[in-house]
Amino acid sequence: MHSRPCCRVACSRRAEFTLTFDYDDKMAAIGPLAFRAEPHSYDLCGLHASRTTVPEGWNLIKPAPITQDWR
Repeated sequence: MHSRPCCRVACSRRAEFTLTFDYDDKMAAIGPLAFRAEPHSYDLCGLHASRTTVPEGWNLIKPAPITQDWR
């Protein structure tokens, strides 16, 4: 299985989490890395997953704690 990179610009870390959005419910969710890359989701490394925030009025669902991978 090939690893996927973090989607953040200039980040060379390996993706460990997937971020998805539900715009109707104003909700974002960070979960384990999806089995395959999807066009409307974002693969993130541990560092960027831990730093992800959402706009005011939105809910963010994520596992606790997300470890920050500094590699």
